[in-house]
Amino acid sequence: MWHTHGIAELGQAMAGGRLSAAELTQHFLDRISALNHAGPALNAVREVNPRALDIARSLDDERRAGQVRGPLHGIPVLLKDNIATGDGMACTAGSLALAELRPRQDAELVRRLRAAGAVMLGKCNMTEFADYLADVMPSEFSSAGGVVRHPHGKRYDRGGGSSVGPACAVAAGLCVAAIGSETQNSIQTPASQSGVVGLKPTVGLVSRTGVVPLATSQDTAGPLARSVADAALLLSTLAGVDLGDSLTLSAAPHLHGDYTRFLDPHALHGARIGVPRQVYFGRPGQEAAETLIEQAIATLRAAGAIIVDPADVPTAHEIARLRSSVFAREFKAGLNAFLAAQGDAAPLRTLADIIAFNTAHPQRCLQYGQLLAQNADRTNGLDESAYYADRLRDITLTRELGIDAVCRQYGLDALLTPGGAAAKLTGKAGYPAVTVPASFADDGTPAGVSFIGPAFSEGRLLALAHAFEHARGELTTLPDGL
Repeated sequence: MWHTHGIAELGQAMAGGRLSAAELTQHFLDRISALNHAGPALNAVREVNPRALDIARSLDDERRAGQVRGPLHGIPVLLKDNIATGDGMACTAGSLALAELRPRQDAELVRRLRAAGAVMLGKCNMTEFADYLADVMPSEFSSAGGVVRHPHGKRYDRGGGSSVGPACAVAAGLCVAAIGSETQNSIQTPASQSGVVGLKPTVGLVSRTGVVPLATSQDTAGPLARSVADAALLLSTLAGVDLGDSLTLSAAPHLHGDYTRFLDPHALHGARIGVPRQVYFGRPGQEAAETLIEQAIATLRAAGAIIVDPADVPTAHEIARLRSSVFAREFKAGLNAFLAAQGDAAPLRTLADIIAFNTAHPQRCLQYGQLLAQNADRTNGLDESAYYADRLRDITLTRELGIDAVCRQYGLDALLTPGGAAAKLTGKAGYPAVTVPASFADDGTPAGVSFIGPAFSEGRLLALAHAFEHARGELTTLPDGL
């Protein structure tokens, strides 16, 4: 049952000679074979790394020689399929058009994981182009990988966030942890709906180099894990300066190195947590989940938190009404730049080429159309006043007039919302969120809460989320039958 253990426990088992990296890797390969390809056929993992066992054995040799790289030494990790690896695995971003894209270099975050001793176990399915192909596509679908099945027997339906494969894999115990990405919603909602922990960092804290972009100004990668402690361990490796991504230079003063030092089970005592009711609560169809969120608020209060309720975001309604050109313009510009950087490894060179490929393969590629991609391809790039005006409006309403304003007004440590309910707010701001399982509805559907804070407040959010885990008094459990 190694799949129920956390990173620290697994490290202790390997240090004590009760487990090897090769045995652990084989354990997860066996579970992928039994649960991903057969049995419930979850289809969370698109491709297994054929060299995973060899890498694990090499790391065991290092450990025997007294060379332990750190807490991630020998830990198998899955990657969302928009994260490049230079080891021969494809990087499809969920698109059949990119099925033959085999990058020649690791993404910077993969380089950091490898250096820390993690085993790249394989690639996870994701919503096609991070849900920017068609505006009616369910989150569970991609032309490259097919349908991801929900580990709790539900569905990843429309608007469920694109990191569904990584979230499903963690929930089903197919890996120790996984790396997803979020532009707006794609870590928070899959984590909430799958019953796992998700961490969406401040944009710029983790390098975007080698990650297929959606909207570069909002994109960030982050961990999905079974506990806040594991997410903190992964962030400790992922966060850092990358000269290939200039935005990480601005994050340098805010780096904390080891984020596990913030994990305080008593952090809720005296913490001021705001509940932004307007827009983010009372959503149709979310009644069962929101009942669990109200129970979570009661748990926070009982653990000593000062709950400011309501603590509404002043611009919440205006943000909800926003129709911005940022996604469409940045998607075309970012994707074309990413493909150009791949050189001869890229089977196609532009978004226009991908649209043409899809048109030529309608049965597999156009089940839901490609309206979003076509609209993006009609844009004229980023060097236009309309783009700058939209981006300035986005960040002004969500940052200084939004999250920063409400936190300043009430002296808050964090905001608390249901799962990804405020993902548009955090996405456009580029601000962090830690999503933690709250409980399960009567029908077995998981629901999570998101702790949201200002830029680079990851340490405080991790502390609060970790303390909530302890106050909740339950460990993240596997779905029945898995």
